[in-house]
Amino acid sequence: MKLIDVHKLADEAKFNRFHGMVLFWGVLILILDGYDLAVVGAAMPSIMKSMGVDAAQAGFMASSALFGMMVGAMTMGTLADKLGRPLTIACCIALFSVFTAAAGLTNDPVTFSVTRFLAGLGIGGVLPGVTAQMAEYAPTRLRARLVTIVFAGYSIGGILVALTGKQMIESYGWQSVFFMAIIPIVLIPFILKSMPESLPALIKQGKTDEIRRIVAKILPDARFSGDEEFVVPTEDRATSAPVAKLFTDGRAFSTVMLWTAFFMGLFMVYALSSWLTKLMAMAGYSLGSALNFVLVFNIGAICGAVGGGWLGDRFNIKHVLIALYLLGAVSLTVMGFTKSTEVLFVVVFIVGASTLGTQLLAYAYAGEFYPTAIRATGVGFASGVGRMGAIIAPVLIGFVVSMKLPLEQNFMAIAAAGVLGTIAVTLINHRLCASTHHYDAAKEALAPAN
Repeated sequence: MKLIDVHKLADEAKFNRFHGMVLFWGVLILILDGYDLAVVGAAMPSIMKSMGVDAAQAGFMASSALFGMMVGAMTMGTLADKLGRPLTIACCIALFSVFTAAAGLTNDPVTFSVTRFLAGLGIGGVLPGVTAQMAEYAPTRLRARLVTIVFAGYSIGGILVALTGKQMIESYGWQSVFFMAIIPIVLIPFILKSMPESLPALIKQGKTDEIRRIVAKILPDARFSGDEEFVVPTEDRATSAPVAKLFTDGRAFSTVMLWTAFFMGLFMVYALSSWLTKLMAMAGYSLGSALNFVLVFNIGAICGAVGGGWLGDRFNIKHVLIALYLLGAVSLTVMGFTKSTEVLFVVVFIVGASTLGTQLLAYAYAGEFYPTAIRATGVGFASGVGRMGAIIAPVLIGFVVSMKLPLEQNFMAIAAAGVLGTIAVTLINHRLCASTHHYDAAKEALAPAN
């Protein structure tokens, strides 16, 4: 019987329609995910007026989804590795679609917060599954690029809210932007039908015919005699304790450092998401100009994600991440001292690319670092710990802003997280990266005999 390592095949495959389909679903799902997360920010002034809440209550209402995302990232990622990724992703879409729409029916802050927490479970839970899915099937040479393109959909969702939210709220009320979130529910049957299952899960279930069908799509020219046995490396086999596996095989310290990097990265992202408009206003810019800076920030994020992915495929992805974290710290510091509006737009673009864009590349790195059997779990827990930084950032930077320090010191406080993130990524042992092992093994297996 001939043994076929399915991951070696996937690693060395050429990009084709099958990969395009996985990429399409990943981007679309995260556009929807990004919309659901960003919609509260656009609607919050109207919600505050409608429900009669103050800024402190509004902050708690906005944070409720972040708490849900933290829990969802940690639990749904593990479920994805145990129950299957397409099913878990579909459940997450149902969660954030139904409960975001339900938030539009609420009339008080408590009920609103509960619905947003439940929506957050789906918003946070879909990220690990989608990341693991793209990372597993992407050819090694394109992996970082494809994963970051998927995550660029997240920023597109935020831009979609920025471009349409104001008009919809003014015409139909703040509830309208929440009701729109129910639309993705119609996509679930198509996702379940067309999105492939994880190969290690299929091997564990003994679904040889399904594996053969997927492999034929990955490698259209492949021919099978019927006596093949599809296998995966030992470290990629399904495990009953995926969380514990994050700390085995020498990965414990690197896992903690990866969590630290995620914490610092999402701290920077959510500090800027929450306070960039206010800080620009403090610098003397009008609300319209401040919102333009937010738009430039998100465009920079998309460019940073795609560009970072391209660099991550051409060079060592860890070194690219170190450079981008450091660039984020430097550009944030420079931002506080920039007086020229034209130059400031350029700096804000770089800040977006090197903070939010960098964080999207960090997801790609997490997807590469862990073996397939625990990939969604690894990404999920890194994302969950990172959400703690997202929750803390608006409060902590809000406290710094309330101290009425010079403007540049506010930006330097955010930049400090970039310095700590740089150190954390530097300390990760890249030799433990699972994708590196797969690629080296694949090259060795496919090398011509001497």
